[in-house]
Amino acid sequence: MVFLRLIMQHYILGIESSCDDTSAAIICNDVILSNITANQDVHRNFGGVVPELASRAHQQNIIPVIEAAIKKANIVKNQLSSVAFTRGPGLLGSLLVGTSFAKAFSLGLNIPLIEVDHLQAHILSHFIRNDTRSNPVPDFPFLCLTVSGGHTQFVLIRDYFDMQIIGQTIDDAAGEAFDKSAKIMGLPYPGGPLIDKYAQSGDPKRFTFSKPNIQGLDFSFSGLKTSFLYFLRDELIKDADFIEKNKFDLCASIQTTIVEMLMTKLRLAMEQTRGLAKSGPAKARGWVDVAIAGGVSANSGLRKALENARDQFGWNIFIPPLQYSTDNAAMIAIAGYFKFLKGDFSSQSATPYARDAGRGTFET
Repeated sequence: MVFLRLIMQHYILGIESSCDDTSAAIICNDVILSNITANQDVHRNFGGVVPELASRAHQQNIIPVIEAAIKKANIVKNQLSSVAFTRGPGLLGSLLVGTSFAKAFSLGLNIPLIEVDHLQAHILSHFIRNDTRSNPVPDFPFLCLTVSGGHTQFVLIRDYFDMQIIGQTIDDAAGEAFDKSAKIMGLPYPGGPLIDKYAQSGDPKRFTFSKPNIQGLDFSFSGLKTSFLYFLRDELIKDADFIEKNKFDLCASIQTTIVEMLMTKLRLAMEQTRGLAKSGPAKARGWVDVAIAGGVSANSGLRKALENARDQFGWNIFIPPLQYSTDNAAMIAIAGYFKFLKGDFSSQSATPYARDAGRGTFET
């Protein structure tokens, strides 16, 4: 019996290198054992991620990070069943580092190689367990609002790898709107978390900004950025210290505007998916479960708005822990685990891709 249990324990190494975070995680089945991330502070000097510097830093960080993940998981590398890596979307130079290392690691240990779509991994992070106790997970089918610096999407998830995009941004992403608004205000990179921090001390109704009227479930954030830029330009002509004097209220107002845009579309998406739940509590409620994923899911304003919607509409809300909101290898490892169970392995010929159009199992 003990032997049977041991052979059923699948240890998977997850590697994430899509942007400027080098991350490695070890998962045993669906229970996370370690999740180590090395950040790259060098980009603060440039107001954004510099791709060449990012790929160089990944080369420096990847071996120490993987060694730390294996050590913290209290295993040896020969116990690994497979290695999963982010194939895309992301920065090509950064992805090449993780992809190349994963291929070599797979060859060296003679274990399967598993490619993972970064966006699918964000969604599947909801199925990570931190210990052997069960934790609530969304029921299929469920709706996920994926919000990050590069993507804003509504995804209908029917199964672990049966996902359909039913709405997305036609220009900029919500995370980009946060970061660009922060840059316009002169806040250091990364600006999104600073807006969230300062917004908590400001008046969210002090200033209003125009919102685009986009039909259906698609988003647009470019017009909001332009509106914010022109507003500050006009106010700075009248008072050169306007931003510093009104920093907290500006952050609160722009954050509230972005969150309201997301929530307006989410209410519409929930109405359009109403009745899709097949059985159980979700069918009785009439609503499918709703989850959020991606870096912007860490935003306190969005989290609070979702909690309010849960209380107002009776939605069943799933919000990932903060450590699984931003880019991390634990989400790559859990996606790798589900692919491992399917026997869905990659080949040594796999190459990274920068954009997600037409990739993975997403349907549009």
